[in-house]
Amino acid sequence: MENQLFNYIIQHADNCLILSHRLSEWCGHGPVLEQDIAMTNISLDLLGQARMLYDYAAKVQGEGKTEDDLAYLRDAWDFKNVQLVEMPNGDFGQTIMRQFLFDTFNVTFYRELMEVSNDAELIAIADKSLKEAQYHLKWSSEWMLRLGQGTEESHTRLQNAANLLMPYANEVVIPSEADKVAAETGYGVDLNNVKAERDQLIKEVITECELDASLDGFSHTGGKTGTHTEHLGYVLAEMQFLQRAYPGLEW
Repeated sequence: MENQLFNYIIQHADNCLILSHRLSEWCGHGPVLEQDIAMTNISLDLLGQARMLYDYAAKVQGEGKTEDDLAYLRDAWDFKNVQLVEMPNGDFGQTIMRQFLFDTFNVTFYRELMEVSNDAELIAIADKSLKEAQYHLKWSSEWMLRLGQGTEESHTRLQNAANLLMPYANEVVIPSEADKVAAETGYGVDLNNVKAERDQLIKEVITECELDASLDGFSHTGGKTGTHTEHLGYVLAEMQFLQRAYPGLEW
């Protein structure tokens, strides 16, 4: 029988890890120094959240594995992250749109988890992570407004990002089997409640940015069950190379 608690934890751990790696690709390449550092710090926050979740997942799995095993020694089809977080950085507008769409979910997910979960470890992780997630959402929301209400060029680039990424926005709130079991058992959240709050946050900012974008269209799915875009393989090839080339290497 599948360990659905493990699957539930690993879904979000993978989301945080892959998005962290994507943001780390901006290090040294940001449009201005301050935002280069901001993205690097957000990347580190997400990595910290992933580490806490992987550590708990390893304990739940009970196979003697570590957080490093789960991050570095699984293949692409074993990862349960949503496809949104593996999408390429593109230009700054595309990165901001991807971050904003994830941040709206991350904040509402952690807040709901703290309120309804009967799992003390998940509550502790959510409590530690929520303040970080709220800062991330403040940062990405402000940049959405700057770009959306800025120049014709910045608005066009943000609109292009919306056209590309909005079809990936809903997978986070479409329940997998692990999500359903988590809600029924009480250690997880009801994604319908998360979706309602998240949708409102997205719609408010999208409206202020005067973007032609909707959450009601086609939705890409599959990431939660191990079906990914071609982009994830390239992320893992770079991220996992050292550990796979030199197994057990320590500094």
